[in-house]
Amino acid sequence: MELYAGIDLHSNNNYIQIIDGQDRTTFSKRLPNNMEHILTVLAPFKDQLKTIAVESTFNWYWLVDGLVDNGYKVRLANPSAIKQYEGLKHTDDKYDAFLLAHLQRLDILPTGYIYPKKDRGLRDLLRRRTKYVEQKTSHILSLQSMISRNLGIKMPSSEIKKLKPGDAHDLFNDDNLALMAKCNIETIDFLKTIIKQIEKVVKPKAKLRKEYEMLLTITGIGIILALTIMFEVGDIGRFEKVGNYSSYSRCVDSNRLSNGKKKGENNKKNGNRHLAWAYVEAANFMRRFCPLANAFYQRKTAKQNSIVATKALSNKICRASYFVM
Repeated sequence: MELYAGIDLHSNNNYIQIIDGQDRTTFSKRLPNNMEHILTVLAPFKDQLKTIAVESTFNWYWLVDGLVDNGYKVRLANPSAIKQYEGLKHTDDKYDAFLLAHLQRLDILPTGYIYPKKDRGLRDLLRRRTKYVEQKTSHILSLQSMISRNLGIKMPSSEIKKLKPGDAHDLFNDDNLALMAKCNIETIDFLKTIIKQIEKVVKPKAKLRKEYEMLLTITGIGIILALTIMFEVGDIGRFEKVGNYSSYSRCVDSNRLSNGKKKGENNKKNGNRHLAWAYVEAANFMRRFCPLANAFYQRKTAKQNSIVATKALSNKICRASYFVM
């Protein structure tokens, strides 16, 4: 008899529901997040368990890796794509775990990609680099705004990056403003050092695979962006069509239209924000160094605005990179 398990995962516990081919409950219990305990509970059903569906939450790594390492077939459920009957009066963790098991028994469970464990560390390190780059940009813009507000001048970001902590008192007579500027400059320098450390570690370890080497031929994509795209995508074959990849990269609109009129938006955050960032960065670089891209950007800006134009160009790069890969 084939059995199906669903695990509703939380930060400190999980609920396991095991059902048979007729949706009859074989086992149902809440357990602490302890791998040894979970394996002990699942052991009597191991030979009969066809698959285990684990809810894709922020902390799924340890559970999925542990189950796979012990010979279980695991599917990562995509909670944002699972639709529940809205007429239900009561749901709880037990029902959620049952629903996961039930949907996989029917073979209609929406699933996510289980990223290979061996590459996950480098991918997450590159993600952390992206966060530090965003924080550095935030401090540069903050200092730029403060200079413009108090001195009436616009200092380019390239000049702000060259400032030293001692320059703060040369810029501002007020001690409080000088201290604020000094803190910004020191934070920018600190983040630059961390970013360089991460790049120094990643570049020797992460060799571009053959299908991703060609990304470097696209104007605007350098080694770091190519590595980011490679590690975020994983297996490009999991995207059947270019539209699927473009949507996953958040390069398409999420409008909801009816009779030609906008009625709202769908889930615009559905997808990979790190790929979205990478392609916007590539678009900003491409329009500086590619006349054709810059002409496209200017035409779009004239019709809409610079944000829409940048996003449109990023979508062009995204679609091109899909076929290149």
